[in-house]
Amino acid sequence: MCYDIKTSLETQMKRAVRRGDYEAAEQIREQLLPLTDLPLYHASGFSHPRMLIYTDADPEFPAVATWGLVPHWVRDRQQGMDLWNKTLNARGETIFEKPSFRRAAQNNRCLIYVDGFYEHHHHKSKTYPYFIYLQDGRPMALAGLYNDWADPETGALLTTFSIVTTEGNPLLARIHNNPKLAGPRMPLILPEELADRWLAPVTDAPDQKALQELIRSYPEDGLAAHTVAKLRGKSYAGNIPGISEKIDYPELA
Repeated sequence: MCYDIKTSLETQMKRAVRRGDYEAAEQIREQLLPLTDLPLYHASGFSHPRMLIYTDADPEFPAVATWGLVPHWVRDRQQGMDLWNKTLNARGETIFEKPSFRRAAQNNRCLIYVDGFYEHHHHKSKTYPYFIYLQDGRPMALAGLYNDWADPETGALLTTFSIVTTEGNPLLARIHNNPKLAGPRMPLILPEELADRWLAPVTDAPDQKALQELIRSYPEDGLAAHTVAKLRGKSYAGNIPGISEKIDYPELA
């Protein structure tokens, strides 16, 4: 699963400035930043933060989108709000089958750049949050699905997205050990050289097969992780810069 992330404007702009387009960066700061909830030192998908995504329609310039996909067939805003807590993640193995995701999987794929994500470890009836990030400190490119939904009552356009997940690697198997789940999960992290392939058009069965081949666990040796302060309950400090810093729990030693 991937319900908690960390990201900043600089991280989310990574793709837009990868070829040195600093004019685009300034445009993003002036036009898009006021529409987002950035920076997000810790954000839960259940709060539906507004972030930047890069879509297959415009791979180089981001769009503002809300976390929690509202499918095209939703009738009204209330139905969409009732549903979007259930569409924060999309299981990569079934995105071409599930009604909420199959149209987006075919036509509307996106990338979401984050600094890392948080997962909870279960130990003796308590949970301990971990922050997981790339060993080299680079931003992560997460695979996503998005949809543009028009409110039939107001005509307002709402862009929403879901983060694609896959089977957890050995590191996540040790961390993400929720006894209520069948097995560990993790977001689909795309190596930089494969990110463009996620946004490539899908026009036939071979294209779809090539896309499905991208849905695999990120190598364990490319990731690092450490425990952090509590992300739930009364002791949660909120969306503050130090929330992802390492905190040791003696009982986990």
